[in-house]
Amino acid sequence: MADATSSISALRRWAERLVALLDDRFRIPGTDLRFGLDPIIGLLFPGIGDAVTGTGSIGLLTLAVHRGVPRVVLWRMVLNILIDLIFGSLPIVGDIFDVAFKANRRNFELIREHESPDSKASSWDYVVVAIGVSVAILSIIVPLAAAFYFGFNYGPALLEHLGLR
Repeated sequence: MADATSSISALRRWAERLVALLDDRFRIPGTDLRFGLDPIIGLLFPGIGDAVTGTGSIGLLTLAVHRGVPRVVLWRMVLNILIDLIFGSLPIVGDIFDVAFKANRRNFELIREHESPDSKASSWDYVVVAIGVSVAILSIIVPLAAAFYFGFNYGPALLEHLGLR
């Protein structure tokens, strides 16, 4: 039991660091506006920022199940991932959205508010997490596939138009 508790504590510490890095690492001077690497990576490398966030989402869902978060809260977390996937994948606008929405921060706060270390996960909790993990994996694959598709199909014509080829 001590090993399971320490591994969950290690997962929680990892999740705290990840969320801070992706969503809150930097502050715009003179304001309370904070942002992390997610919108920066997304702006510089479209699709990759969403892939990194999707990977973090899987870790947070795993933490939520191990911490006994109720199923309805797991569904809220999945909804946050979906919203981030849909709006965050839009070029430039999605990066601005990522600064404001912060899906991983929202999900981590849901875990902190609703965790109950004494509760046990049910089989339905695992079904919800499986759906959430599937959505998170899509949030990794869809932006990368779109970036490759547009890069391969429109990149050469764009380079020619710009005179770079």
